[in-house]
Formats: sequence, C-alpha cells, structure tokens
Amino acid sequence: MSTGFAAVPSAPSFRLTQARVPLCLVAAGGLAADRDGLALVDLSVEVGLLASILPAGTERLQDGPVLDLDGGIVLPRLVDCHVHLDKGHIWPRRRNPDGSFMGALNSVMADREANWSATDVRARMAFGLRCALAHGTAAVRTHIDSLGKQIGLSWPVLAELRAEWAGRIAIQGSPLFGIQFALDAAHVRDVVAAVKTHGNRLFGCVSYMIPELDAALDVIFRTAIENGFDLDFHVDETNDPAARSLEHIADAAIRHRFTGKILAGHCCSLALQEPQAEARIIAKVREAGIAVVSLPMCNMYLQDRTPGRTPRWRGVTALHELKAAGVPVMIASDNTRDPFYAYGDLDLIEVLREGTRILQLDHAGTDWANAVARTPAAIMGLEGQGVLSPGGPADLILTRARDWTEFFARPQSDRTVLVAGRAIDTTLPDHRELDHLMGGRP
Repeated sequence: MSTGFAAVPSAPSFRLTQARVPLCLVAAGGLAADRDGLALVDLSVEVGLLASILPAGTERLQDGPVLDLDGGIVLPRLVDCHVHLDKGHIWPRRRNPDGSFMGALNSVMADREANWSATDVRARMAFGLRCALAHGTAAVRTHIDSLGKQIGLSWPVLAELRAEWAGRIAIQGSPLFGIQFALDAAHVRDVVAAVKTHGNRLFGCVSYMIPELDAALDVIFRTAIENGFDLDFHVDETNDPAARSLEHIADAAIRHRFTGKILAGHCCSLALQEPQAEARIIAKVREAGIAVVSLPMCNMYLQDRTPGRTPRWRGVTALHELKAAGVPVMIASDNTRDPFYAYGDLDLIEVLREGTRILQLDHAGTDWANAVARTPAAIMGLEGQGVLSPGGPADLILTRARDWTEFFARPQSDRTVLVAGRAIDTTLPDHRELDHLMGGRP
C-alpha cells in the first residue's frame, strides 16, 4: 500500500501547516497570493472536514498532530468533466490503424459490436475509476455510447458503479450518439428512458454538419426541456473550418430560450476560423450560456495527422479567446488507452501539466487550476467539490512542489491523496488485470 510522501496523522483532527494553495481554488478571505497565485496557509482538518484555512502562522500551534508541508502545493481533489470510461483500455485488442479520427471511430465501432458485454464494460470502467481515484479525482462525467443494444447494456452498469463508488468518486453519465440519430424517434425514446432510469439528467450527442443539423438540434433541445435535462455535446472535432456546429448549437440554445447547463467539448475547428467568424461564434456561445471543455492530449494525438507529414497545429480550441470573452472553460482527460487516444491514465495533474504546455497557459494568468477543479465542478452541479472551503470536505492532493515550475517539471508521482481527511492507497492497478479481456497479448 502506498500513500505517497506524506505521513498524514491518523487522528480525526490534525493540522497541515506551511501549505501553498492556489488562491483561485480557495473559498476563504484574508489570504494573499504570491506571483504564482499561491497563498501560504495552515489547514485544520476535523473529522473529515476542513475546519479552517488561515494564513500560515496565524494561530499558535495547539496540542495535537501537525504535518509541516514545507511549502508544498495542496489542491482540492480534481474534477474530470469529459471522459469515456466505457471505451477505456481496449487498445491491446483494437488499435487505431493510422492514428486518424476515422481510424479511431471505425475501430471503436468494431470493438463495441464484438466485445462490449456488460461484464467487459464494467471491468474496464471500474479499472479506470481506480486509476482516477488513486491520482486524486473526486468526480467524473463519462460519456456512454448509446446506440442499439449498447443502451441496455452500458447504462445499468453505469448506475451500479455510481452506487458502488459513492463517497469516493461522484460519477455522471451523458449519452453519446451521432446527431443524425436525433431524427429517429424510437432511438431518442430509448435513450431518454435509459437516462431517466440510470442517468443524471444529462442528454446530448456528437454534432457535425449534416444537412438536417438544425432540425436535429431542435429535437435535442426540446427533449432536454421536456425532461429537465442538461446538455453535453461533442462538437466540431475536426480541422475543417467549415465545421461550425458550435454556432448552430448556440443559435438553438438562444432560439429555445434554454435555461439548463450546456457543455460543449472539443470545438477544435473554432481555432481555425477567420477572426471575425471566431469572434461572432464566441459571442453567441457566451450569450447562450455554453461552457467549453478542451481535451488537449487527445486532440493533439488525433488532429492534423497525415502520414509522413509533421502536424502544423495542436488540435485544441480557442480556449484563451473563449475565457477572455467570459465563457467558462476547462480541460479534461477524454479517452484512455483506446483508439481515440493510445495513452493517458485519467490523471488530471497530467492533464493540467500537459494542457499548460499544449495550450500555453503558463503566461496567461494564475487561475488556470480552475479548469480542472472549480469550473468543471460548477458545470456538473457539484456543491463543495473542486474548491478548498472551510466546512467543506478535506479532500486534498498534497505535493512536494513549492511553485508551478516544480509542480509541472515532474509528474508528482509521490503525491498523497486525502478523502475525508484520510490518506488513501494511491497504488495504481496493474494493466495485466485486464489481460483476460484482451483475447491474449503478443
């Protein structure tokens, strides 16, 4: 069993002193930040809750256990708002033949038809959750492939896992199907029934530029309004600037006066628009109340891939411009060891680290930690998650890094994770545990 570098007191009440916390992730006043946006604080933990967050040295040390963190950065447990637990870890049996988006799509379709029993999906989803927990994730929103027989197989598994993992990771599920299927009334009826029975009041699909796009979006929005659903879309995951379904979604939200939450993922082609078109679309996105999540590692893997040619762009959306316009923005893990992304481990510290490099967040303000914590928690409706708050849960990630350059220089593999004030086992599951599902390995 590994609990990382820190010898966290086993007593129900203790103090963590000389901790550095991102001020953007603290719901407490009276703190001052350094040039990295970090505040030096003492944290009091009482019976699983954060009792206080005070400037370091404010109070005289009382009797009782104390752990001096020596300036190490402390984060709340993080929030992953866009993952695919049901696709995870199928790479050994179904690779992407050429690293392209269509190669990924076709490979997943073939694997789903051949192998996705309830037992298979459950084992791979549970494996992913164990990874996420060990890395310090508090909540995930997973997309669930929702076509044909898979609707009846995967959604009950999601509900079972959500119940089993309550208190460790909060799990939300959002349906995933191509926008054209919104015009199939029977299909929509089946997905709505699954969401009502097993889901989290979330509805959505993959949008792209089909001739019937606006009619299909009207179905999606009417369905959400009639059932009280929030919406989650995969949007314009392409380097084709003619792909502007994000604008159509914004127009539909405004047209229907939609008041629920909307999260749009990917939005890659937005970054390839002419400046006037980009500004127009972003203004509509803000007016419609849409939040945007970029998936930097997956999109860097898939986008602008041509055999024998060096990629010319990073595949990510116009995240800086969206944020500057007041649109809530975030980053997330996306796929894990499947044809859409051959790597990854549902580690949001890795996502923040690589996202900082890919999206050049490092010279763009000191509040980007919000993108894997406070902001996704808000869009997911998770009260008290993704933030350090007096009276909130003592769900923490402790590190030895004293500033962001130290934090991003290393993977923080010795981190300590606390759930309700207790250090958890951060030993990662062995990939060999899934070998029996892979049909033999070379």
